Amino acid sequence: MGLVIDTSALVAVERAAASWEAALSTLGDEPAALPAIVCAELLSGFHLVRSAARAATRKAKIQALLGRVTVVDFGLAIAERWAQLFTTLSRQGRLIPANDLAVAATAVHLGYGDVAKMNAPRPG
Repeated sequence: MGLVIDTSALVAVERAAASWEAALSTLGDEPAALPAIVCAELLSGFHLVRSAARAATRKAKIQALLGRVTVVDFGLAIAERWAQLFTTLSRQGRLIPANDLAVAATAVHLGYGDVAKMNAPRPG
């Protein structure tokens, strides 16, 4: 199926004192993608760091991640998915932040997610 990585997932991995690489290694051969908006959020975090040492560490982590996953641009096809999702959610009164919607639109566009199944209960 595939995995689209969101910033909140990477933060959760860090808070659990794990490395991004270790978390990604559990995917095996499953493809992983990083929406361009998530890349922008990560780079913003790098630019906000005040310590040079911490900035260097953060930059190295981001570069390692970018070497491991595909960055997916927010192009016309994903913009169309974004608009469709926005319209559906708006009509349901279930708005989500625009960046999260871009991540969802990327997942749907890549076939890594099925919106109809997103709210389905997980077995087990």
